[in-house]
Amino acid sequence: MNHATITAAELARELSTAPNCMVIDVRTPAEFAEVHAAPARNLPLPDVSTAALAAAGHTDRTAPVYLLCQTGRRALAAADRLAGEGFAKPVVVTGGTEAWLAAGLPAVRSHNKAISLERQVRIAAGSFVLSGVILAQWVHPAFVWLAGFVGAGLVFAGITDFCGMGLLLARAPWNRASPAAP
Repeated sequence: MNHATITAAELARELSTAPNCMVIDVRTPAEFAEVHAAPARNLPLPDVSTAALAAAGHTDRTAPVYLLCQTGRRALAAADRLAGEGFAKPVVVTGGTEAWLAAGLPAVRSHNKAISLERQVRIAAGSFVLSGVILAQWVHPAFVWLAGFVGAGLVFAGITDFCGMGLLLARAPWNRASPAAP
């Protein structure tokens, strides 16, 4: 689906005239705790729904909700989900948190360092491929299919921009709970 978009600078201008706009960061709680746009609230992508927005105080389905993540891909998925639930104005912040920070806009930072979901996917995929190759060499040749399966998943993710491993990792316990305050 095509969704309305806004740049980080345009959103900052919008917030200067309407400071109560709903800005939702759909990254994991750990990523959010590390650094986020100052006006953003955290609602991880797996939890995004109109009911969750209503619980956060955004009950007007015709009013815009601004969505951002790290670079924009998860925000697009959140916009798709909200539009599918009848939400009229999901607006994606192009470039996400990276664009917000690059524009020098107000951010909240922690001393905690989180491993981004994208890096977690690379670590997990690389570990599976390496394990498949080692097991194929030392245990049984059929383990090479583990490496092939992961490779096929990476190709699929690249073509479709859908990463099942990323969705699974987003639900991992270390990505669900906010880390302790510094």
